[in-house]
Amino acid sequence: MIRVGGLTIPTMDDIDIRSKKVLLRIDINSPVDENGKIIDDSRIKAHVETIKELIDKDNSVVLMSHQGRPGDKDFISLEEHSKLISKHLNREVIFVDDVIGPYAREIIKNLKNGEILLLDNVRLISEELIEAPPQQHVKTFLVRKLTPFFNIYINDAFATAHRSQPSIVGFPLVLPSAAGRVMEREVSALARIFNAEDTPKIFVLGGGKVHDTIRIIENLMRTRIADRILTGGLVAELFSVAKGMNLNTKNMEILERMGILSLVPRARKLLLSGAPIEIPVDYKVEINGNVIEEPASKITGVIKDIGPATVEIYSSLIKDAKVVVLRGPMGVIEDERFRDGSKSVLKASLEGWGYVIIGGGHMISALDKDMKIDNNKVHISTGGGALLLFLSGERLPALEALSMSMTNRVMNNAS
Repeated sequence: MIRVGGLTIPTMDDIDIRSKKVLLRIDINSPVDENGKIIDDSRIKAHVETIKELIDKDNSVVLMSHQGRPGDKDFISLEEHSKLISKHLNREVIFVDDVIGPYAREIIKNLKNGEILLLDNVRLISEELIEAPPQQHVKTFLVRKLTPFFNIYINDAFATAHRSQPSIVGFPLVLPSAAGRVMEREVSALARIFNAEDTPKIFVLGGGKVHDTIRIIENLMRTRIADRILTGGLVAELFSVAKGMNLNTKNMEILERMGILSLVPRARKLLLSGAPIEIPVDYKVEINGNVIEEPASKITGVIKDIGPATVEIYSSLIKDAKVVVLRGPMGVIEDERFRDGSKSVLKASLEGWGYVIIGGGHMISALDKDMKIDNNKVHISTGGGALLLFLSGERLPALEALSMSMTNRVMNNAS
């Protein structure tokens, strides 16, 4: 079991999962091209470990997932997904172009131990698009039609943990439930953030999603989790302005155009309340196509990355941290000339002795092939929205539902 944020989350080690019929909620929502072909199957590969373990324990496994939303170009069938799962598992995965109809239920009923079935896109069922409490979702057709066929429900879809939809929160109230291995790794990593013994904790926050990031910082201040917050990207520029620094007219125009200057009062309030925020002492800027390093006190170009002195300061702090959380790049990493800041703080994190949580695609993309990843001390999160809300102090309905399932099981056993 994993304890995080006042919740107790059961894992696959906490329930009997041998020779059962298992409903496994996964997240294989993948990017597709204009022809509807999957162009990145990393999310599919991530669930192979959980599926394989369930099959090795003589279970029959029914996979449930979504892909896109109705009306969007990526709202497609999961037939191609089934072929990719089959390829990575090296065994047949049956696909049914149905979710809760008689055809799907008949195949589920006759599924033999060791067999794997993938249901079609669960968002074909309109109930799956409704956000509601678990007690309400227990009454949905999706949950009522499928529950009688299963012994166990496993949720391995951390990237959907912030959704309160029937496939995520309905089944745990009516079936013995647990987190799959992907979910377990994510939650175990997040538990490090709350562990009072794992200190000092450093958060490296950058990128352009400033509205989201300031919510995270406000929560970090409320909970007093962060020992230090190192800023980069537009986040750093916001807090520099809040401290009264002159970033020149061009940069201020960019911040104004992006609606970031409206956040200055909130940023200033955080600084005045003692938020442990570090801002860059120098930057890499662009002037007429040329890259120049300038001190933060005298900026003449357009800011594109943190400078070498800032990298040195940040790296020194990171190497002594017990937990490092990285979300958002330090600069405009789409341009190779401005990737050094992000790559350097990543390198310092990986070379330090602390536990490292990397969240967000942009920061992950800054990883070089020659950077050594120790899986025992580095966690690369698969859940962008879920991770953001968790760090912002929001509830994650999927975790609450799993915890409720555990509580109900304990109470039933006691009676």
